[in-house]
Amino acid sequence: MNLQGVAGLLLSVLSWAVFGATVYAFVHAAMQRQDAYTAADKLTKPVWLAILGVAALLCLLFGVSVLGMTIAAVATGVYLADVRPKLLEVQGKSR
Repeated sequence: MNLQGVAGLLLSVLSWAVFGATVYAFVHAAMQRQDAYTAADKLTKPVWLAILGVAALLCLLFGVSVLGMTIAAVATGVYLADVRPKLLEVQGKSR
């Protein structure tokens, strides 16, 4: 499907924004200590890296696909809104 006009541009920008947020979440997850995940009572570090890695691949492979963007956005949103604050709190880095 070839999208044109404003709708196509909007979906393309949204796709790149989701991809950028997913890459940020992946890098953040990779930089955290392994034991912080279990101390925060969250999934393990390798599991989160796999989830976020697959989400980034979905963004790249499916481009402006609404399904791929939705899956990636949900995975990234859960990490950034739930897991990241707990990891920072456990490590004493919270604001």
